[in-house]
Amino acid sequence: MSEKKLMVFQTDFGYKDSTVAAMYGVVKSVDRDLEICDSTHELPQFDIWSASYRLWQAMRFWPKDTVFVSVVDPGVGTARKACAALTEDGYYIVTPDNGSLTHVKHYHGIREVREIDETVNRLHNAGTDETAVFHGRDLFGYCAAKLAAGVITFEEVGPAYDPAEIVALEIPQASYTEDTASGIIEIDDPNFGNLFTNIYTKDLLSHGFAYGDQVSVRIVHGDETVFEQNLPFVSAFGNVPAGDPVLYNNELMHLSLAVSCGNFRDTYHIGFGSEWNIEIRRVL
Repeated sequence: MSEKKLMVFQTDFGYKDSTVAAMYGVVKSVDRDLEICDSTHELPQFDIWSASYRLWQAMRFWPKDTVFVSVVDPGVGTARKACAALTEDGYYIVTPDNGSLTHVKHYHGIREVREIDETVNRLHNAGTDETAVFHGRDLFGYCAAKLAAGVITFEEVGPAYDPAEIVALEIPQASYTEDTASGIIEIDDPNFGNLFTNIYTKDLLSHGFAYGDQVSVRIVHGDETVFEQNLPFVSAFGNVPAGDPVLYNNELMHLSLAVSCGNFRDTYHIGFGSEWNIEIRRVL
């Protein structure tokens, strides 16, 4: 039998009831020795974009061959596919095919994807066959556990289909000119209120910007300018006094906004998504 794989879970289930415990119980019923790790169970409810981004955000830092289970599934029980994907660089993801693979497909590439065969890879011995609303427990968790434990091979998950058919959301791309960059607020840091853009810091630096610059930051939501201010562009929060807003290079090498020892999102009431546009200009 092959070496057991690590399992990493992310969901929007929260911890207010026993759903996470039930899901992990199914995993341990397949193999008590499987190691389960949490990414998060606090994803915004029904937010497929956040599920996709958070999956990509963590994946590269795990050992190859890890099995990720991502369950944000507003279409649970409908005709959307339940799948297992193998990335080009050797990670497995078990998830609804509803857009949750968007960032992984874009940045890692999908080598192969298979639709889960529910006749053999769904939980059938717990009296839950008639429910269609907890696939995190009965389908994704169970199938992923069998794969991680080596009970089934990836080929035994179910029939393969073309990775080009994977449901993918649009990922807007940043644009650059000399002394200017434009993009979107792509996600937030829910704990500290920092805002991550889709602007790559290395691309910003190659278009005339440098750490220590004063930059003009304009954020537009729809047709309304909701923030416009000159900010320092620095490498760390401690380069400015506590309470000051700042533009910095985040842990994913993207340009981001923060308030030093504060919360940019809540202070300025800024959200994230494709309708939150940002323009950066170097102040000459």
